[in-house]
Amino acid sequence: MTALLNDRDIAFQLYEALDTGALLDRPEYADHSCDVFDATLATAKTVAEKYFANHNAKGDANEPSFDGTRVRLIPETKVAWDAFVEAGFLAAHERADEGGAQLPEVIFRMVMAYMNAANVSTAAYPFITIGVINLIRAFGSSEQKARYLPLLMSGRANGTMALTEPAQGSALGDIKVTAEPAGDGSYRLFGQKMFISCADHDITGNVIHMVLAKIRGAPLGVKGISLFIVPKHVLNADGSPGARNDVALAGLNHKMGYRNATNTVLNFGEREGAIGYLVGEPHKGLGYMFQMMNEARIGIGLGAAAIAYQGYNLSLDYARQRPQGRLASCSDPASPQVMLVAHADVRRLLLAQKAYAEGGLFMCLFASALFEDQHTAPDPGQRERAALLLDLITPIVKSWPSKYGCLGNDHAIQILGGAGYMREYGAEQLYRDQRLNPIHEGAEAIHGLDLLGRKLRLKDGAGHRILLAAARADIARAERWGETTRLARQLERGLQTLDATTTALLRQLDADIDQGLANATLYLDLYGRVLAAWLWLKQALAAAAGLDADCHAEDQNFYRGKLHTARYYFDWELTQIDYQATLLQRGNPVPFEMRDAWF
Repeated sequence: MTALLNDRDIAFQLYEALDTGALLDRPEYADHSCDVFDATLATAKTVAEKYFANHNAKGDANEPSFDGTRVRLIPETKVAWDAFVEAGFLAAHERADEGGAQLPEVIFRMVMAYMNAANVSTAAYPFITIGVINLIRAFGSSEQKARYLPLLMSGRANGTMALTEPAQGSALGDIKVTAEPAGDGSYRLFGQKMFISCADHDITGNVIHMVLAKIRGAPLGVKGISLFIVPKHVLNADGSPGARNDVALAGLNHKMGYRNATNTVLNFGEREGAIGYLVGEPHKGLGYMFQMMNEARIGIGLGAAAIAYQGYNLSLDYARQRPQGRLASCSDPASPQVMLVAHADVRRLLLAQKAYAEGGLFMCLFASALFEDQHTAPDPGQRERAALLLDLITPIVKSWPSKYGCLGNDHAIQILGGAGYMREYGAEQLYRDQRLNPIHEGAEAIHGLDLLGRKLRLKDGAGHRILLAAARADIARAERWGETTRLARQLERGLQTLDATTTALLRQLDADIDQGLANATLYLDLYGRVLAAWLWLKQALAAAAGLDADCHAEDQNFYRGKLHTARYYFDWELTQIDYQATLLQRGNPVPFEMRDAWF
């Protein structure tokens, strides 16, 4: 089996590039230690290897089935769920006085990275459930928390997020599922939801659906959306599953990847109406759900980075073991063949994968660290800055690892050659699993519109200014080492290009919002390239500091690999923003002016 992730890199990212150990100075984590964090990650790796990785291919080859009455999954899925629950991971980052382990967000997300690397489709069940736990904790009533949180945190039920409908994807303001007051404080829901992950199966006794719907007579658009708890089985007084709610599984969708995670069409209210319970206030449901959506977006980026990492590991192992030809400088046909890794173009493909995989993982851990600072940093100003920066970059954290994870997994297939598209070798499944991520939690264009149309203007552009200032602080640090000085100067040019492009696009929006947003996806990519470059500079700074210390040869190679990958990223990837900026700053109108009839 290909190794999961890279333990040395994880320690580097958590403790050298990020100062995760400093969290121990905060009251929330005073009872922990780095040893506790490391033991948690060691347990996560063991659970991932033993209970998740063992059925990754089997779950892909044997999709969930529905006989009209019951959904069945391969039995290893429930074993993995139970092992995850038994390890305490469903409640790992919840408060200790509520039954959790009170772990920092960045440590818990690293736990999930192991699960995603081992088996992303089985990991979907706890991933979504944890989002539901956080959503109910944040916005549920005291009664709802007491009723549903113990059920979810103990693994007796899993959770879902039910947003999409047959005619409404990202345009949630147009959803048609309706809710009618029942006169007893509950509601009855009617309508259909689709593409709902993990919504029916045989691994838990109940499913708790978080459903967006409109109360009859609600305002039009997003201002009329409410959020409801709708259990698959109505709860008995002791929390056990009672009568089946009026939520029917209309069928399972068959996906190219994530095959072991059920993907469903749900009918609400085929009879008297599905019993639902309003969360918070009427018509504010989308605002509540955005907490779970943003959490899921970072989680999807993390999953994408983990899958890219596995593709990198797989193809690196293969390239080191597969003999293939000779270098051009060798004219002796009797000489031994060299391994694939000896060929420069294979090393190029591996370097790109390393840049995308390690860069994507660090981007997600950085976002998780911002989430932590937003909630537990001792200084209120630091909390506010972290919140503004996280809000700005969330569309990128979801989209960049997803987009470049696909490219990285494509490179993995290329390196394996004919073995790359054979199911027996695993690279093609990784690609199929990965290809869902640019669509999960909003297609790439949705996040481009969010970044350019909304996030940049929040608080008069405060998030963008915070990013520029923080990146320039690292640029100043880079002057200490010769290996990072050139990277810092390249990043400064990139920041200037980004800022000039941003200013030009905001003017275009003021002149014509539709045309100004037409190239938002390209802007998302440009911003992502610069963000990734800044974060690669952070890794390069930590690597340069590591080389300054008295380290052994293995660590020297590790640090040199980080610095060289940063050089690759800056020379081969960051430089591509120049032509992107030219198109964006001029407001190239070609896609916008194309007409339907001309296709």
